[in-house]
Amino acid sequence: MPMKHLPNILSSLRIVGTVVLLLSNVSSILFGVLYIVCGISDIVDGWLARKLKCVTRTGALLDSVADICFVACCVWKLLPILELPQWLWLWAGVIVAIKVVNQLSALVMYGRCCFPHTLANKWAGFLLFITVPMTLWSIAPISIAAIVATFAAIHEGCVLAREESSHTRILPSVSRLDRRSWTFHKTERSPPNGEVASAGGTMKLYYII
Repeated sequence: MPMKHLPNILSSLRIVGTVVLLLSNVSSILFGVLYIVCGISDIVDGWLARKLKCVTRTGALLDSVADICFVACCVWKLLPILELPQWLWLWAGVIVAIKVVNQLSALVMYGRCCFPHTLANKWAGFLLFITVPMTLWSIAPISIAAIVATFAAIHEGCVLAREESSHTRILPSVSRLDRRSWTFHKTERSPPNGEVASAGGTMKLYYII
């Protein structure tokens, strides 16, 4: 098996693990083990893709789908058993509302959903992964994660709005990859044969489905 397929395999296994989580008892050892494995795989697959220089649009899409499935499963299984104060529930609702508005805005501006892989989003996901189980003992850790998640959601909206205000289209240049992140170029129109004509300057990973 070529090593270049390993990141996508990990993302796919995370989706499978999420399904098993959904069918597992929250108090079981299997649930705890799968929760940790799925969370770690979310970190490892992106790192491997950059390390092996095999970052692709398919891989980024698969990673985003796996993340959504994992988060949705955790919300469905864990939140009902957590005794969270009402203000924290309202706060979580505000974050979800911001994310929904971001996607609706992306649909209006670009005609499709957009998932910017910003550093703030990565930190928010990591903190939620490690702080949700801690909520059984204290709400302080998840409150910190909520602050970061709020900032990440607002920042995501700013990224989408900034790119719309520039009146340019964002197209991926898979053939010109930076070691640390994808390289993207702003173009005024779609060049022929799927090539990307650079208008100067690059930006961090910004993936559009």
